[in-house]
Amino acid sequence: MSFEVLKTWLEDNKITEIECLVPDMAGVARGKITPAKKYVREESMRLPEALFAQTVTGDWPDDEYEEIIDPAEIDMMVLPDTGTVRFVPWAVEPTAQIIHDCFYRDGSPVPLAPRNVLKRVLQLFTDEGWRPVVAPELEFFLTDINKDPDYPLVPPIGRSGRRETARQSYGIDAVNEFDPLFEQMYDYSEAQRLSIDTLIHEDGAAQMEINFEHGDALELADQVFLFKRTVREAAQKHNCFATFMAKPMEREPGSAMHVHQSVVSMETGKNIFTSKNGKPSKLFYQFIGGQQKYMNAAVPFFAPNINSYRRLTPGGSAPINSHWAEDNRSVGLRIPGSDGQNRRIEHRVSGADVNPYLAFAAMLATGYMGIKNKIKPTPKVTGSAHYLKQDLPRTIEEGFRYLDNCPELMEILHPRFIAAYKAVKMTEHGSFQKVISSWEREFLLLNV
Repeated sequence: MSFEVLKTWLEDNKITEIECLVPDMAGVARGKITPAKKYVREESMRLPEALFAQTVTGDWPDDEYEEIIDPAEIDMMVLPDTGTVRFVPWAVEPTAQIIHDCFYRDGSPVPLAPRNVLKRVLQLFTDEGWRPVVAPELEFFLTDINKDPDYPLVPPIGRSGRRETARQSYGIDAVNEFDPLFEQMYDYSEAQRLSIDTLIHEDGAAQMEINFEHGDALELADQVFLFKRTVREAAQKHNCFATFMAKPMEREPGSAMHVHQSVVSMETGKNIFTSKNGKPSKLFYQFIGGQQKYMNAAVPFFAPNINSYRRLTPGGSAPINSHWAEDNRSVGLRIPGSDGQNRRIEHRVSGADVNPYLAFAAMLATGYMGIKNKIKPTPKVTGSAHYLKQDLPRTIEEGFRYLDNCPELMEILHPRFIAAYKAVKMTEHGSFQKVISSWEREFLLLNV
C-alpha cells in the first residue's frame, strides 16, 4: 500500500487519530498518538534512538549506555509500514494503528529495532530463494484484577460465579465460562485482520491457548505483537487481566509460544524440508541440527525475562533440553505428523513472554546456520526427554555466556543490537536482584 492509498483509507474511514507503534526490546508498544490530519501532512515522525535502551522497568543501562546509544542521543526517522494499518477496535473515536520501522537519516535501518532484526534474518532466506513459514501457538492466563503485586495471582470468576480450581485441559465448558470475553476477543481480532484460529483451554486454571494460521514470519510477528494488546484490552473490558508471563502462578504450568516452522522455495512454492521422493530432505535435518547446536546461545531471546526460567525447569511440561523427536511433546524440537508438503518443525522452547520479532529471528537464524554449516542433528529421542539431562541455560546470565561464544549468531543479528539487548536485560536482572522475596522472609528470617 502506498502512502497515497493509506491517506485515502484514513479519509474513507474517517480516522481522527493514529497510534504510531514501534515494538521495543521487550515487545512493548512505544511510539506516539497523533491526529490523522497532522500525520498525513508529515508522512514520518521522529523518536529518540534511546527508546531501544529502555528496560521493562523504565530504567536505563548505566555503564554500557554510551557504548550502545549515540552520545548525541540522536533521533530516528520513523516511517510507516503502510500494509500494517488496522483499526483500533476498542477506541471510542475512529482510530487507526500502524506499525513503524526505524531508520537513520541516511536511510539505513536502525539495527537496534527488533523488527529490523527479523527483517535482517529474513533477507538471508530471500537471498537463497527461500521463504520461511511460521504458525505460532500462544498460551496465556486469565486472572483476577491484581492491584497489589505482593499478592499472588488467582483465576477470575467465570459465568458460573465460581473460580476455576481443577485443571480443565481441553475443557469446552471451562472455555465457555468466559464466552463474552472471547467473543469480544474474536471481534477485535477480526477487525484487525488477525488470523487467529483455534481457541483451547490449556492445562492451567484459566489458562488458554490461541493458534494462528500459518503465514509469513514478519506478518505473524506483527500479529502476535498486536494480539497481546488485543487480549489485554478485551480482558479488562470484562474485569480481569490477561497475562503472557512465562510462569505467572506458582503451582500452575507455564505459558509457551510454540512455533511451527517450515521453509518453502520462492520459485516453486514447495517445502524444502521434503525431497522429491517425499522423504525428509538433508536441509530438514540440517535445520534441526542448527537449532540444536545454537539453541543455548539463542535462549536469551526465547527466555528473555527473570520469570522465563521458572518455566524451563524439570518436573513441568516445558522442555529442558534441545533434543528432537517425532510426535513427542517432551522435546524442544518436535516433528508433528504430516505429509511432505506440510513437513515442519515445532519449536517448543519459547515462553509466551517473548518479543515475537526476536524469537522468530533467533529460531530462523539458527536453522539457517545449520543449513549453511551442514550441521547434523543428534539421534532423535524415543520416550520422554523430561527424564534426560537438562542442557538449556537455567538463567539469562548463563544464556548470555553461550551467546558471547557464538560470534556467527551475533553477526547475523548484528553486534550492536546484541550489545544493546544484553545491556537492557542485565539491567533488568540487576533490578530484580535488589528485590527481597516472600520466600526469603519466610524461610530465612528466623532460621539462619
